[in-house]
Amino acid sequence: MPQPRKVEVKADSATRLLHPRNTVLVTCRGKRSKVDIISLAWSMPVSHEPPMVAISIAPRRLSHRIIRETGEFVVNVPTIDIVKETLFCGRVSGRTHDKFKEAPLARLPAKKVRPPIIKECVAHLECELRKKVTTGDHTLFIGKVVASYVNEGIFDNGFKIDRMKPVFHIGGDDFATLSDKVVSPPSPKKRKE
Repeated sequence: MPQPRKVEVKADSATRLLHPRNTVLVTCRGKRSKVDIISLAWSMPVSHEPPMVAISIAPRRLSHRIIRETGEFVVNVPTIDIVKETLFCGRVSGRTHDKFKEAPLARLPAKKVRPPIIKECVAHLECELRKKVTTGDHTLFIGKVVASYVNEGIFDNGFKIDRMKPVFHIGGDDFATLSDKVVSPPSPKKRKE
């Protein structure tokens, strides 16, 4: 079978080659109790021991300032059931909007950090900031997970996709989720050393 021809991608679209990406809702609380939610597709685990995650936020965003000042955030995992609210939280500024009220989403107290969790989300990773890294036009916030929990019945060392539909950002205003079919390729044969 002939290989397809490779075509150039503009530099400002290069990161989209890594999409679709799991989308999360990050909550933070300012020193004066201002609470914000930001939708992010740029998040990832960075360490097992200790458990750590990284999120990438542009400095112009209110959440950037709040996390930089307070050193805490919560990564909340939404499902496709709240994709409209997820998009809203990424499209409006917390400087002029109360996203919890306008989305609307319900806030609940976290277990170990000041920012609230989002009730409608199915999983939560409470984080304490350990490091900030400037990466061009974004800052990578690396947080140690100090508490993590999930809705009962949807997780067993991995999400049960038949019971939980994660949100994946494709680009722009486009999102997708996974099908119920889980593909498990056969394990590769061990190489002889």
